[in-house]
Amino acid sequence: MIQISSAPTGGFAATGSKRARTAGAEVDVHVIDPLTDQRWDALIAQHPQASAFHQTAWLQALQRTYGYEPFVLTRAAPGEEMKDGMAFCRISSWVTGTRAVSLPFADHCEPLVTGDAERLRFMAWLQAERTRQRWKYVELRPVGMFHNPIPGWRPHHSYCIHELELGPSLEKLFCGTHRDCIRRKVRRAEREGITYEVGRSLELLDAFYRLLLITRKRLRILPQPRIWFRNLLECMGENLEIRVARKEGYPIASILTLKHRRSVIYKYGCSDEKVHNLGGMPFLFWRLIAESKAEAAETLDFGRSDLENEGLIRFKSEFGGRQRNLTYYRSPGSEKQVTEARHSKPVGKVVSMLPDGISCVAGRMLYRHMG
Repeated sequence: MIQISSAPTGGFAATGSKRARTAGAEVDVHVIDPLTDQRWDALIAQHPQASAFHQTAWLQALQRTYGYEPFVLTRAAPGEEMKDGMAFCRISSWVTGTRAVSLPFADHCEPLVTGDAERLRFMAWLQAERTRQRWKYVELRPVGMFHNPIPGWRPHHSYCIHELELGPSLEKLFCGTHRDCIRRKVRRAEREGITYEVGRSLELLDAFYRLLLITRKRLRILPQPRIWFRNLLECMGENLEIRVARKEGYPIASILTLKHRRSVIYKYGCSDEKVHNLGGMPFLFWRLIAESKAEAAETLDFGRSDLENEGLIRFKSEFGGRQRNLTYYRSPGSEKQVTEARHSKPVGKVVSMLPDGISCVAGRMLYRHMG
């Protein structure tokens, strides 16, 4: 029997039940609101595969900024200890349709389950709920690939991720980076007197966002709304850090990172292309590695990369981390797997010509329909 308890508004019945079958057996699936049910925080605090994207703070920022409705599937009945959970957001859009995504704007979101049987139970429930509510699709973003085909689910987006183990000594980590592209540029930045700040102040957010506008215009992509980063800053608290590199007081590069227990995730980065020769980005990443290790972090996740972005993949590989495939799955899925959608050349050219004010407004209108 599938129980609906403490359900978020706008999608799930507050009472009643539905039946779903997995391998011929009825199973219990409960829907909870992770923003109010403290058992979710307790689960992610101890589950080995939880990440910063599972945090209630990430879900709060999504809800504040875009109005998405977070919910979690679990086998734990009300009052029971939660030992498993799959987090989603319900996105309602007149442009892109209504769907459930795990999780919007997250690089990855591993199902917090103890085995394949639990994962399959939840996926069966999702398929039944998608049909009942007429969602356009359900999307999963697991770190690990599903090795066996699952009826009704197909690979959709493909990326790669890079992870660096921080166990070796700092000297070994530095020697493991590319001699010319990283070590030499870090030393160049130090000779140039590049300074940097790290923290969570609004001044650092302003410097980061100015560089983000420059970068997105160069890439011909609309910028994310500033309120998204402001909400992340407020919700994530000490689990978010902004680093800004400066040359004679002028911001030249910036990165935004997230933390969860002993893992650090690089999420956003931006820079001024006119001064790339000063080595601002390699310098910031090296400072991130050194400081993360000093704070007893065990891994640095460099985030996802589009398979077509060979330059970004090469840059991340130059730090000596391990590269892995990252595959998103959808139900229903199409026969053809696709990569990340990009603006067409004509649209991209228009984006690159827009004044910052207009591009910010356009980005604020667009991103809530993406997820």
